[in-house]
Amino acid sequence: MGKNQLGEFEEIVMLTVGVLYGDAYGVSIKKEIESRLERKVSVGALQSALVRLENKNFLISKEGGNTSARGGRPKRYFTITALGKQAIQQTRDMRNQLYSAIPEIALDVRFS
Repeated sequence: MGKNQLGEFEEIVMLTVGVLYGDAYGVSIKKEIESRLERKVSVGALQSALVRLENKNFLISKEGGNTSARGGRPKRYFTITALGKQAIQQTRDMRNQLYSAIPEIALDVRFS
């Protein structure tokens, strides 16, 4: 893998930020992953992944406006950076190369 390596959960988070373009904040990301993948996501695991992805410069975040529904706290919105787009593309390319290399017979259920 390249230097812009993504773990499985990081990849899921990055792709979900892309899906939610313009509305990707903690709760919306969590709900989207749980809904689409039918997979439970802990707030702590999600927050850790978001921090890691920001530290790798794959995501940037900005604060939205304060809302009374959140006790005056602003939402933190996430956006994929150019480096993050490269990381997603490298991950996609790697997966496609692996899928393409699998002999058809290896996935044929008649021979399992």
